Amino acid sequence: MDLRKLKTLIDLVSESNVSELEITEADGKVRIVKGAPPAPAAPAAVAVAAPPGVAAAVPAAAATAPTAAAPQVEAPPTGHTVKSPMVGTFYRSSSPGAKPFVEIGSEIKEGEPICIIEAMKIMNEIEADKSGVVSKILCENGQAVEFGQPLFIIE
Repeated sequence: MDLRKLKTLIDLVSESNVSELEITEADGKVRIVKGAPPAPAAPAAVAVAAPPGVAAAVPAAAATAPTAAAPQVEAPPTGHTVKSPMVGTFYRSSSPGAKPFVEIGSEIKEGEPICIIEAMKIMNEIEADKSGVVSKILCENGQAVEFGQPLFIIE
């Protein structure tokens, strides 16, 4: 079941009077249970997808408890932020043994490939939308990324 369909189901359950929904498809089974919300502003729908042999992707729909000590806030990065144009898996190089497209300190020109995002078994080359020097790489190789997630900082 694709992630968009799963998110839509979670939204439908959280907005309706339905307290539990279970759907079985050829590629797996999804069960969404809506509990009593701990706080009025926090949604409490929880989804569990467990097809055999495949890792389950469960969006964090339930609110997490705040920690006692506030984490140290990092100053926002300066420069131009290159953001992910899609949901997928981030790769710094074209193949596992190949040299990364860019490193910190690499000078790049607008339109040059800087990474690959794999989405639905398709490798999408992501190009720099600005010329400059890569000052920060914000994702790890093989990390799942969301739409709009910052990938690089270019100065």
